[in-house]
Amino acid sequence: MRSRDPDELVAAATDGDRAAVARLISLVERGGDAAREVGRRTYPLGGQAYTVGITGPPGAGKSTLTDRLIGHLRSLGCEVGVLAIDPSSPFTGGAFLGDRVRMQDHATDAGVFIRSMASRGHLGGLSLATPEAIRVLDAAGLPIVLVETVGVGQVEFEIVGAADTTIVILNPGGGDAVQANKAGLLEVADIFVINKADRPGVQELERDLGNMLDMDLHMGEWRPPILRAVATEGQGIAEVWDAVVAHRTYLETSGELIKRRATRVSDELREIVARRLEQRAFEVCAGPAYDALHQSVVDRHVDPYTAAEKILNGDAG
Repeated sequence: MRSRDPDELVAAATDGDRAAVARLISLVERGGDAAREVGRRTYPLGGQAYTVGITGPPGAGKSTLTDRLIGHLRSLGCEVGVLAIDPSSPFTGGAFLGDRVRMQDHATDAGVFIRSMASRGHLGGLSLATPEAIRVLDAAGLPIVLVETVGVGQVEFEIVGAADTTIVILNPGGGDAVQANKAGLLEVADIFVINKADRPGVQELERDLGNMLDMDLHMGEWRPPILRAVATEGQGIAEVWDAVVAHRTYLETSGELIKRRATRVSDELREIVARRLEQRAFEVCAGPAYDALHQSVVDRHVDPYTAAEKILNGDAG
């Protein structure tokens, strides 16, 4: 499949052509008109895949746990797509090679599709590229999509916002509970996993997480469970997936899944509008009219707010 035509690629992807899926995600990563065409064609075909976000501090064992979850899902006969996100590097380094090495056992499995992603040139970066890539995997018929991030930060929160269930992975003995609280992870976690649970400090971390959850005044009916795992040994993986299934059941029976997805669509729509306006503003800011307006602000003949309004209204001259 060498075509770059979105229509042909989407048709091939829905027929199970993994090469077409890869090319569609490449178009999504690059952004521009082609990415928008992919989005228009895959959106009506989606809505079936269940998305699980996996995040936590660097070194927590996210890639290893993801790898083990893939193996568990395949043992259940479930096909799975994986997006390994690296916001820091557009080419290599970071998690790219590490993720591929850890997941190498699944490289030849036709029931698994693994893709590393970076923001590259995409307008809006990963906050727009990720949900579009998820829709590609959804349209390709993959019922489960795992989204793994490399660290904790604003980009990661935006990515996790694309998930139905969010797993936060922490390690004992490193003050992870306090750091997680500072980073705002308690606000996004649906499930906590204490990985490397064969190390000292597990009980202390469980206690600290429990205390922080007790103080969360905004918690709804679902209280995030705190699970133990040793991903390198495959311990606790089945229990982690059972918790995902339980959370999905809760979301579906309570109506929260519909609400979450509606909120995500609203956030994505606003992001798209904001980025398109930003793009138009940059185009306006590239000519002599903008230079003259900028000088007027420097000379204090015009205030910055009025100047910004002129730019947004297309009246920079």
